[in-house]
Amino acid sequence: MVPVTRFDVTIAGEINLDLILYGLPEAMAVDRELLAEDFRFTLGSSSAILAHNLAALGAKVGFITKVGVDRLGAVAMEWLEAAGVDLSRVIAAAGSVQTGVTVLLHHGGTRHILTYPGLMAEMRAEELDVEYLASGRHFHVSSLFLQKALRPDLPALCRELKGRGLTVSLDTNDDPEDEWGEPLEELLGIVDVFLPNEDEAKRITQTDDADAALAALARRVPVVAIKCGRRGSLVQAGEQRWVAAPRSVEPVDTIGAGDSFNAGFLKGYLEGISLLECAELGNETAALSTLRPGGTEAFRDRELMREFLGTNR
Repeated sequence: MVPVTRFDVTIAGEINLDLILYGLPEAMAVDRELLAEDFRFTLGSSSAILAHNLAALGAKVGFITKVGVDRLGAVAMEWLEAAGVDLSRVIAAAGSVQTGVTVLLHHGGTRHILTYPGLMAEMRAEELDVEYLASGRHFHVSSLFLQKALRPDLPALCRELKGRGLTVSLDTNDDPEDEWGEPLEELLGIVDVFLPNEDEAKRITQTDDADAALAALARRVPVVAIKCGRRGSLVQAGEQRWVAAPRSVEPVDTIGAGDSFNAGFLKGYLEGISLLECAELGNETAALSTLRPGGTEAFRDRELMREFLGTNR
């Protein structure tokens, strides 16, 4: 029997809200009242930002996450639902552990990132509805090293979903312990698309430039796209390599730009356009993200999104 496809992309991942303070000094004195110039409260976490922005781009997205019975979780669910993300398999966690939160302190071109993981470290593979995840065309994993309970079982889950005909992508995001250990090596031998940023790619491969990192990763993964910020992105499949020029903008902030790149790239990948065009679309959606605070606010502004990406998106 041919499986029923409900979604373009299914995601099992973490969720939190971002509290963003702008205009703080990089060197912050203790026990003093430090005043920020501005503040925003937005949807955070790589998995949730990707789910939201893919849905805003018109993809059918099914998202499994674990949230607390708390106001932070409720707000996050409201924003995802408004974007059209299917939340029918979200796990509501009873008990004292809360939905996670990240506080971002902006200092001009740099920032401190402080995260309380909460439930993002507690979702387990046995809690997932595998039939639901398998009802997509593509499965994505983000924030590998934050999802501690799920992490050991991800290779088996990805193999099962690939066996059911899905393609699979991975964005590790940062490793807070800077070890880049298991199951990353195993996953690189399974996934179809790998989406690190430049720093992550260099750390994973222990190289000192993006070109060398790309070459090393492309020997393991069929498609690798490395996000290089203002320089655009690099893509390699086998021996073929492309350089995608950036979309030039004046950013408000770059929070969630990498996840927004992933949204554009995967939307193009599922539409069957060339890998160079996928990367160019990723660069556009990343640039769009930077025009508003946080990773999803530009995608909540439908008029801005239509104008920036063009009427064909």
